[in-house]
Amino acid sequence: MWCYRGGSISTEPRINDRIRVPEVRLVGPSGEQVGIVPLAKALELAQEYDLDLVEVAASARPPVCKLMDYGKFKYESAMKAREARKNQAHTVIKEMKLRPKIDPHDYDTKKGHVVRFLKQGDKVKITIMFRGREQSRPELGYRLLQRLATDVEDLGFIESNPKQDGRNMIMVLGPHKKKTEAMAEAREAQAARKAEAKANPGRSQNAAEEGVAESAPAEAESAETPAEASAEA
Repeated sequence: MWCYRGGSISTEPRINDRIRVPEVRLVGPSGEQVGIVPLAKALELAQEYDLDLVEVAASARPPVCKLMDYGKFKYESAMKAREARKNQAHTVIKEMKLRPKIDPHDYDTKKGHVVRFLKQGDKVKITIMFRGREQSRPELGYRLLQRLATDVEDLGFIESNPKQDGRNMIMVLGPHKKKTEAMAEAREAQAARKAEAKANPGRSQNAAEEGVAESAPAEAESAETPAEASAEA
């Protein structure tokens, strides 16, 4: 009877002396097919090339082994996996809360946040919060949500129509742009900014100096104004 005593099962391929078969189908360092050779011969070739003999297809008969630098192979595989995780898109749902009688300035500020979220490829949950007598006027919240959806229709669409949830009314906006596309564009923009800064290292400094030079006449003019006023008086 087979008994499992616990512990993790290794997913690492067998290499060099760990390979326990009489012969292998050998693949050379550049991918060339060497053919079926005795294990001892394969290990001898690995020593000559200063490489490892790595079992890449254990279920084949005979197993397929390749000559490679296993340490370098593991490092490159880890880097590829890390890059894949970095580029993996995770859909995020942001939330923005508004009042039915929000003033124009606050509305523009909230809309700016919604625009930023949609540009990043994120969904946005819009919540209208009713208080007191406002609960008897749900049409105010509905009109506000429709207005917001119209204002950002070039960036997003209504994924979930407005619906009442207790004292709140909720709507979900989905981005037209996929998260992966937004991430790629952000990386391109960042790379372009770095390239521009590298090509023009003194540009920001010159701009700052110009700003100081432009502000000096304005300060002188503002300093003369009170004197002229007093003279006229």
